[in-house]
Amino acid sequence: MQRYGLIGYPLGHSFSKRFFTEKFENEHIDAIYESFPIENIQKFTELIAEVELNGLNVTIPYKEQVISFLDELDENASEIGAVNVIQFIRSNNTLTLKGFNTDAIGFEVSVSPYLKPHHTKALILGTGGASKAIKFVLEKSGIETKYVSRTPAADRLTYSDLNKQLMDDYTLIVNASPLGTFPKVDECPAIPYQFLNAKHLLFDVVYNPAETLFLKKGCEQGAVGLNGEQMLVEQALAAWKIWND
Repeated sequence: MQRYGLIGYPLGHSFSKRFFTEKFENEHIDAIYESFPIENIQKFTELIAEVELNGLNVTIPYKEQVISFLDELDENASEIGAVNVIQFIRSNNTLTLKGFNTDAIGFEVSVSPYLKPHHTKALILGTGGASKAIKFVLEKSGIETKYVSRTPAADRLTYSDLNKQLMDDYTLIVNASPLGTFPKVDECPAIPYQFLNAKHLLFDVVYNPAETLFLKKGCEQGAVGLNGEQMLVEQALAAWKIWND
C-alpha cells in the first residue's frame, strides 16, 4: 500500500485528506492519505525516517521552511521560494526529496477565466508561501502586484495605506492569508470594502466556508468573488501527477 500525507501545524479539517481518500476509494487505488501535524519543522526528518512515504503535501506554516530539508527543487518552486508538494524518489537504496509548487498551477487555472483587460494591478493580502505562488502567476501574466501586510516593510503596503486611489487602481485583490477560515468565519482582511465596485475581482484562497466574509463584503459592493476550492482541486491533481510521474 502506498502512503501519502500532509504536513503542517495545526491540521484540522483537511481538504487534501478528504480529496485523496475519496479518490483512492472511487478509483480503487491501494493507497492511504494521512495527516501529520508536526509542531516543529525539525520533526520532518523524524517523520520521513519513521514512515515510508510516497509523497507529501505541505501547508501552513512550512511551505518555505521545508525547503532546507529537500535535495532538489523544480524550476518553478525554486523561483517562487515555496513548496507544497514533495516527491519521494527512491533509486539504488537512496532517497531523494524533490520539491514542487502546484499552488501556482491551481491558482492560474482558477483565476484565468475571470481576468479582464482592466485587471492590470493586484493586491496580495498576506506574505506567506501561498502569496509567493500567486505573485509568480500574476507577474508571469503581466499583472503588477503589491503585497499587503499588517507588518510594515519596504516591499509591501500596510492595511492602513489602502485608500480610494489605490483601491481604484488595484482591481484584483487576493486573500492569501488564512483569515476567515472556519471556525473563525467572522474574521476578514481589513481592507476598505466601501471602495470596491463591479470592476473588482476578489479571490480568496480560503475554501471553508464557501463564501468568506471577505467575499461576502466584496460582493455586496458589486465585486466578483471566487473562493479557493478549484485552486485546491487543481493543485491536488497536479500533485498526484507528480507523485506518479
